[in-house]
Amino acid sequence: MSKRGWLLFLGMGVIWGVPYAMIRVAVGDYDPVVVAFGRTFIGALVLLPIALYSKAFAPVLKRWKWLLAYTVVEITGPWLLIGSAETKLNSSTVGLLIAAVPLIAVVLALWLGDERLDTRRIVGLLIGLGGVAALVGLDVDVSDFGALAAIAVSSVGYAFGPIIINRKLADLPPMGVVAASLIVAAAIYAPFAVWRRPTHYTADATWSVVGLGLLCTAIAFVVFFALIGEVGPARATVITYINPAVALTIGVSLLDEPLTAGMAIGFPLVILGSILGTARAKEEIKEPAPA
Repeated sequence: MSKRGWLLFLGMGVIWGVPYAMIRVAVGDYDPVVVAFGRTFIGALVLLPIALYSKAFAPVLKRWKWLLAYTVVEITGPWLLIGSAETKLNSSTVGLLIAAVPLIAVVLALWLGDERLDTRRIVGLLIGLGGVAALVGLDVDVSDFGALAAIAVSSVGYAFGPIIINRKLADLPPMGVVAASLIVAAAIYAPFAVWRRPTHYTADATWSVVGLGLLCTAIAFVVFFALIGEVGPARATVITYINPAVALTIGVSLLDEPLTAGMAIGFPLVILGSILGTARAKEEIKEPAPA
């Protein structure tokens, strides 16, 4: 991987590791739907001109039904549910639980017949499941069942999103898909955000929403597309294993969240399980040319 590729890779690992802390700060003062609306609205404002200039927006509108489905499972549902969950759970716990998304994606791919099950993947799924069980069993109060359900639904949505992209939207310009989905999500959130709008605006929460929209959404997607162009889609997805570590570090060091036994045991198990469960067999891998 080139120096530029490494910089993009590390940048993405950080950029998509910080949203959980920002969400935690934002939902401390604002309703989760307000936070989700602000993030999608700001992201759409930045990315729409880029999509229009590159003529990537118009082609996406012809497949609006699948765009709507992708938006609901990848953005509208998860971003609202994760915000709601973070009113009860620590940001680091949420970040680590979301790290199980690759495991869910493997299960869905097996169910749809896109992947085959072998011993390595079975071991990976079991290890990852054990990590999630450690996180939940040791860190989460049973009274937070609603928050856990929200994270579970969000994780399934995150796993379904790429499937929709691969099957129905893969031939469309990625920037157009992202910009259009953010616009649709913002439109869905808007009436509820107006209804739940805050009576006063605090600096910490407001800057967190701005950061979510600019850094973790608009800039994140631009950098991610650059990373894909630099190292290919297969290598780009490895950032999934970096994000939880960043979320854990920020939560513990900046938000004074506890470093618990569940995290110490569950985090490495979830990451190891994801690596084993998602890596393809050697004969199936088509490694991109070195950058």
